[in-house]
Amino acid sequence: QVQLVESGGGLVQAGGSLRLSCAASGRTFSIFSNHVMGWFRQAPGKEREFVAAIRWPGGITHYADSVKDRFTISRDNAKNTLYLQMNSLKPEDTAQYYCAARLSAMTATMMAMAGGYDYWGQGTQVTVSS
Repeated sequence: QVQLVESGGGLVQAGGSLRLSCAASGRTFSIFSNHVMGWFRQAPGKEREFVAAIRWPGGITHYADSVKDRFTISRDNAKNTLYLQMNSLKPEDTAQYYCAARLSAMTATMMAMAGGYDYWGQGTQVTVSS
């Protein structure tokens, strides 16, 4: 079993930055094995949407067009922690942010689909004021 715990959300003004963290426990993610970790977000009344993902082996990253060049996904393998650095935040980035993981390979198309992930965190709220 894998447990994912997000942190780092909060209230920030438009143009500001936040860094979200997702601590993974229950197993160690080897950089040599197939797996994917990602971030999704869900605003009230909307469907959960893909934000970014990183897949191994290789540490290849993928981003939604809406966050490309503003957000950066990364992982500290020693700490088993996934990060999402969010810069130039906009009010439309306001949402509950979720960390997700899948312990097998995924295509780029699959990585953007919430249904493809096996494990989820409880979420952390990000609110961007105008």
